[in-house]
Amino acid sequence: MSYPLRPRRSMLYVPGCNTHYLERARTLAADSVILDLGDPILIDAKLQSRDNVVQAARQGGYGKREVVIRVNDLDSLWGHDDIQAVANVGADAILFPNIESREDVLRAQQLLDDAGGSHVPMMVMIESPLAVLNAKEIAAASERVICMVMATSDLISQLHARVTHERSAILTSLSLVILAARAYGKGVIDGITSDFKNMHSFEYACRIGRDIGMDGKSLVHPAQIAYCNDAYTPQRSEVEHARLIIKALKEANEAGRGTVVVNDKLVEHHHIKAAQRLIQLAEAISELEEEFI
Repeated sequence: MSYPLRPRRSMLYVPGCNTHYLERARTLAADSVILDLGDPILIDAKLQSRDNVVQAARQGGYGKREVVIRVNDLDSLWGHDDIQAVANVGADAILFPNIESREDVLRAQQLLDDAGGSHVPMMVMIESPLAVLNAKEIAAASERVICMVMATSDLISQLHARVTHERSAILTSLSLVILAARAYGKGVIDGITSDFKNMHSFEYACRIGRDIGMDGKSLVHPAQIAYCNDAYTPQRSEVEHARLIIKALKEANEAGRGTVVVNDKLVEHHHIKAAQRLIQLAEAISELEEEFI
């Protein structure tokens, strides 16, 4: 099972309890919108939120944005009914929270299949120390899992750690999940920054995530979108360099050489795959952003 590369620079949580936000998300420049039924929704609003999200997803209007629905925990009062309700409403993926093992993945997949959603891709949230330690088995559990989404706020709390500008408390955890995701061909998304008024800290967090290998960042406020998109968009110079090294190594190979130096850096075959992916991503972003202009 193969899924196309798509931009996930910014993944915006949209609370299902607020129909104004569900409507506004159709106009925002987020690559993905997560229509949220989970923990942020008050108990008294759970059922209405489900109805709102089902209606919004069926109505559509989100264009080329990826539409993801986050359901409640499978062991909650609402999880199973959420899955039944959203399995066939046209979402691009269902996001399952609090996944900690291979068994959790397979259970979620079976529930989705039983609800008639065997065609729907899955995303999983990595929220706990146990989930981080089991990231390899979670990533390997099913081809239907297309993306692993970090819940860094939950993780920091469970680690008894502190939020710092440098994010030192969770860099090891982020890297372990990135390794697992890349080993099994999954996307991987950084967690939220809850202090949405501190844009300096948010931008720095985006760039740390990008530099260690994340595909994008989840966020809770539209004001953060531009910073995510800027950090995770390949620069024009990077795209030009990618095209240059592909051309240069091809010419070197035709001349009987296995490597070539481009801009004072040695280029080998493994650089070509990375360059091709960067170009493909840049082209996909350009196509997506046609809707944002």
